[in-house]
Amino acid sequence: MKVIVIGCTHAGTFAVKQILKEHPDAQVTVYERNDNISFLSCGIALFLDGKVADPQGLFYSNPKELKDLGADVEMLHDVKSVDVDAKTVEVEDLENKAVTTESYDKLVMTTGSRPVLPPIDGVDNKNVYLCKNWHDAQVLFEKAKDNKRITIVGGGYIGAELAEAYSNHGHDVTLVDTNDRVMSKYFDKKFTDKIEASYKEHGVNLLLDQRVSKFAGDDELTITTDKGEIKTDMAILCVGFRPNTELLKGKVDMLPNGAIKTNDYMQTSNPDIFGAGDSVAVHYNPTGKDAYIPLATNAVRQGILVGKNLVEPTVKYMGTQSSSGLELYGNAIVSTGLTMANAEQQGVKAREVVIEDNYRPEFMPTTTPVLMSLVYDPDTRRILGGALMSKYDISQSANTLSVCIQNNNTIDDLAMVDMLFQPNFDRPFNYLNILGQAAQAQADNQ
Repeated sequence: MKVIVIGCTHAGTFAVKQILKEHPDAQVTVYERNDNISFLSCGIALFLDGKVADPQGLFYSNPKELKDLGADVEMLHDVKSVDVDAKTVEVEDLENKAVTTESYDKLVMTTGSRPVLPPIDGVDNKNVYLCKNWHDAQVLFEKAKDNKRITIVGGGYIGAELAEAYSNHGHDVTLVDTNDRVMSKYFDKKFTDKIEASYKEHGVNLLLDQRVSKFAGDDELTITTDKGEIKTDMAILCVGFRPNTELLKGKVDMLPNGAIKTNDYMQTSNPDIFGAGDSVAVHYNPTGKDAYIPLATNAVRQGILVGKNLVEPTVKYMGTQSSSGLELYGNAIVSTGLTMANAEQQGVKAREVVIEDNYRPEFMPTTTPVLMSLVYDPDTRRILGGALMSKYDISQSANTLSVCIQNNNTIDDLAMVDMLFQPNFDRPFNYLNILGQAAQAQADNQ
C-alpha cells in the first residue's frame, strides 16, 4: 500500500506514526515544503517572552525519527497538483526544481493552514510581519531587538499573547482589532473587560473597533485605520488562519471557507483521500455541526484517527468542544464550547450564568477568586459551554466542562456530581458544582 502524506506539522506527524504502527509494511512518503516538522507554533510567544530558553524544545519530532520508523521523508518538496482520478501527485523539489509524478493508493491531506493576509494597501511593507511558523519566530525574535514600538494587528489568541510578551520586555505595544473586545471569539464581556484592564495596567495601548486600511513608510511605519494613524517601528499581523486546501478544490467536499469535510473516520468525499488538522473541518459537539477550528489538539487526534482508519473504518472521531486557554499576566483564562455571543450568532437557544467565588474556604490562610461562566440550553438544560479566569490554576476545570459537553451532561449533573473536598483544594462543593447550582437557580426562576 502506497501512502502519500502532504504536509507534516501536527496532524501529519501523528498520522505518519500511527499509519506505520498500524501498517508497518505500508510505503509511506511524506512531502513537506518547509525545512522542519512538528513545530509548536503556540509556543512562539513563550519563546519571544524568554519563558522558553531553548526553542528546539518546541519541536517534538524530526525527519530522522519518521525515517527511522520507516517513512520516506522528503523535505523542501512542494506538491503542485493532485490528480484524484489517476491517483497521482506532481511534486517539485524546491532545491533543484526537479518535478516528478508519484502515484498513491491512499492520500493524506495534512496541509494545515496559512495566515490570513488581508487586502490592505502596503501589506507587503518590509516592516510588516506574520506569526505562524519557526521561520517567523526567528525573524520576530531578531527584529524586536531593534524596534521599541511594536503594533499587533489582531486580538485573537496569538495577538493577545504577543502583546503580553512584548510588553513584558519594555516595548511600547499597541494592539489593534476590528472587534470591540479582545478575544471576543473565546470569551464573553465580563472576561474580556478584566483582560483589557490587565493590558492597560501593563501599558498596552488598545485600539479596538478599528480596521487597518494602509501600511506605509520605510524606517518608520505608519498604520492608517478608519479612526486615525499609528506610528510604529514594526507591525505583526495576527488576523486569523484559513485552510490550505487549494490542491483539492473542486475535488472533495469542503465548507465555504475551503475546509475539507470528513466523515467520522477522517475520510473525505473521495474514499481514498483522508484529511486531518488545520486543513479540515471539525465536528463541533456544542452545535452538532461542522466548523473550522484550527487547534493543535484537534490536529493530533485527527492524525491518529487517519492511521487507525486508513484501511477500514475502525475508530470514530469524537468531535471537539474547541477547548483552549492561555495565561496573561499571571491569569489563567480558559474556555470550552460556546460563549453566549457565539450562541446568539449561530442562532442557538441558550442562557448564561456568570458568577465569581473563591476556589477554597475563606478560613484558609489565602484563597483566590474564580470568575466563571456557564452556557446551557434552557429547555434541555444541556451544557453548551463555559469559561474560567483566575490567578489560581483553573485550567483543568475547562477539561472537566469539555467532558460534560462531550457526554451531553446537564447543569443538574454538574451541580451534584461527586468531586473531592479538602480545604487545601476546594470547598465541600467544588467551584464547578457551585457554578452548576447557580445555573440551576437561574433556570428554575426563568
